[in-house]
Amino acid sequence: MTKQMEVWTGEFGSNYTARNQFEDASAFNAFYIERFGFSRDELNKLHLDRIPRNARIVEVGCNVGNQLDALSRMGFSHLYGVELQQKAVEIAHRNRPGLSVVQGSAFDLPFRDGFSDIVFTNNVLIHIAPDDLPRVMDEMHRVSRGWIWGFEYFSPSLVEVNYRGKSNLLWKGDYCRMFLDRFADLSLEDARIYSYKNEDSLADKMYLLKKSA
Repeated sequence: MTKQMEVWTGEFGSNYTARNQFEDASAFNAFYIERFGFSRDELNKLHLDRIPRNARIVEVGCNVGNQLDALSRMGFSHLYGVELQQKAVEIAHRNRPGLSVVQGSAFDLPFRDGFSDIVFTNNVLIHIAPDDLPRVMDEMHRVSRGWIWGFEYFSPSLVEVNYRGKSNLLWKGDYCRMFLDRFADLSLEDARIYSYKNEDSLADKMYLLKKSA
């Protein structure tokens, strides 16, 4: 277990889960509109509209299933999530029984090679220590047979950021470029940087990478 995993499975992680529960889809979309000017449903449609709705999708670090729930609203039904924190898994099972969410680690995804059409993260890679990132990226690449999709805190170079008074817990960077540099069989299909409405110096990058056969 890494230092970051210890933090996320403890009280700090439980508090994060409590903060990130939304009353309904409208509240979840309102959070994105306030931050980026787009609802999450709009972002998903913009970047994933080309993907067949029968695609199998795995989210790494799904927490209580907010992102998977948004994909279900878009018409996707083969949805799977892996989450480190047991409390978040229990909440996902209670609130979204139609989703398949299991407790597990990004370092050892519980799926066979090429199991999923899409493997994705949403602000999860930013919490992986730089030395550990290759292991997680390798697992995502192994499980995907089609695409890798991400939405991560962006910086042209990797920079550590203090997170709620803690160090060694958050890094912003160009995770899209890291994937492309690591895997020769990935190509860029789509990428866009979304600036924070109230903080011009901050941005997240959404990207879609295609894995060649």
